[in-house]
Amino acid sequence: MHTQELIFDSSLISKYDVSGPRYTSYPTADRFIEAFAARDYCHWLTRRTVDGGGLGLSRPLSLYVHLPFCRSICYYCACNKIITKDHGRSAKYIKYLAKELALVAGLVDGSRDVVQLHFGGGTPTFLSDDEMRQLMAHIRQHFNLIAGGEFSIEVDPRWLSRDTVKLLAELGFNRMSIGVQDFDPRVQAAVNRIQTLDETRAVMEAAREFGFKGISLDLIYGLPHQNVVSFNRTLDEVIALSPDRLSIYNYAHVPNLAKPQRRINEADLPSPEARLQILQLAIRRMREAGYVFIGMDHFAKPDDELAIAQRRGRLHRNFQGYSTHADADLLSFGVSAISKVGPTYGQNVRTLDDYYDCLDRDELPVMRGVVLSPDDLLRRSIIGALMCHFELSIEAIEIAHLIDFRSYFAPELLALQEMEQSGLLCIESNWINVLPRGRLLVRAIAMVFDRYLRAEQERVRYSKVI
Repeated sequence: MHTQELIFDSSLISKYDVSGPRYTSYPTADRFIEAFAARDYCHWLTRRTVDGGGLGLSRPLSLYVHLPFCRSICYYCACNKIITKDHGRSAKYIKYLAKELALVAGLVDGSRDVVQLHFGGGTPTFLSDDEMRQLMAHIRQHFNLIAGGEFSIEVDPRWLSRDTVKLLAELGFNRMSIGVQDFDPRVQAAVNRIQTLDETRAVMEAAREFGFKGISLDLIYGLPHQNVVSFNRTLDEVIALSPDRLSIYNYAHVPNLAKPQRRINEADLPSPEARLQILQLAIRRMREAGYVFIGMDHFAKPDDELAIAQRRGRLHRNFQGYSTHADADLLSFGVSAISKVGPTYGQNVRTLDDYYDCLDRDELPVMRGVVLSPDDLLRRSIIGALMCHFELSIEAIEIAHLIDFRSYFAPELLALQEMEQSGLLCIESNWINVLPRGRLLVRAIAMVFDRYLRAEQERVRYSKVI
């Protein structure tokens, strides 16, 4: 697999640049149903070893904890967050997280070995050092964080001391994700996130000093006042910082869905053409600097675990993006967090009040989810293979799911023919390969296999006819 091969074709990108899911799950979270409730999640937690053929086997565990608090608001952000400086709120939240951890752990069938842990938000490092110690103690009370596991945390370097970085390492964290977005002062002012290069560098140096094995930086393109010249300066600084991984996300301006974005002046946003130029520049600069294109908006050094996993065909996607742990059940804690257990997804309630109310009743705070059908599982494996490896073995899918691929997916193969003619992919007797021109558009290719999107498009077409 020559996954580093990538051709930037602006005309094709413009043609196929449709808004669509990031496929951190399939079905996507907007397809979850409220008929899936806490009792269903409980049922699947207690059945984790059943899939092991009666041998008492169970998949390893990945844990996610959502910590929604932030000291200040970043105007671009569409995450589930709470802006506050009151640590009374986070102290209360940790007490309820402890209760949720205990309830879930009491139901978990099989091994409680954890291979992956991620703290996301919000801003996880909003927690005081004592709060962080308490939360990790609660986790370790109920779960076994195995030696050599991947334990990561998202941090905001504007309020992160060297001592706290040292504490995070002592608590077991070994990977860190740092939000940067852009180093240009004018862009930072327009999105209300003033963050100096020195602050960012100091946190990275501390992380390396205390033994973090991986540091990831997040950038966003499409923000107000960005242009090729200014973003090139940011890329100079980022490449000099030499992160192990880099994500370059496309800013989605949806002020009707994300209220803070109403404070961004639309007239200041770069044009679609300028955005493409910025993206093209970023891809060229990262590859010249020796980074491997992992997929969508992710880059990694060739010796990073993500790049190695992709070369070995073991890359996976989950709610934190690309991952090296394909076979883990994901248990998620806190408001709006999404779990994946066996053939199910379950999502927690979104507000603190609802979260506390459920746990006060000794109920898990699950508000919706889904049990995947055989068709969902089939399509999830196809979308995952395309998103992670840019290729799909038709024979492997047929053997795993007991189908005849060409008859089962006749409409999809028809739809892919136009993409094949455009040079995005190649359909062979036993393989579908995403070509270098199609790699940036892999989401659009994956969308062809999304039955829910297809049904929606059919409905829309039908209603237009009427």
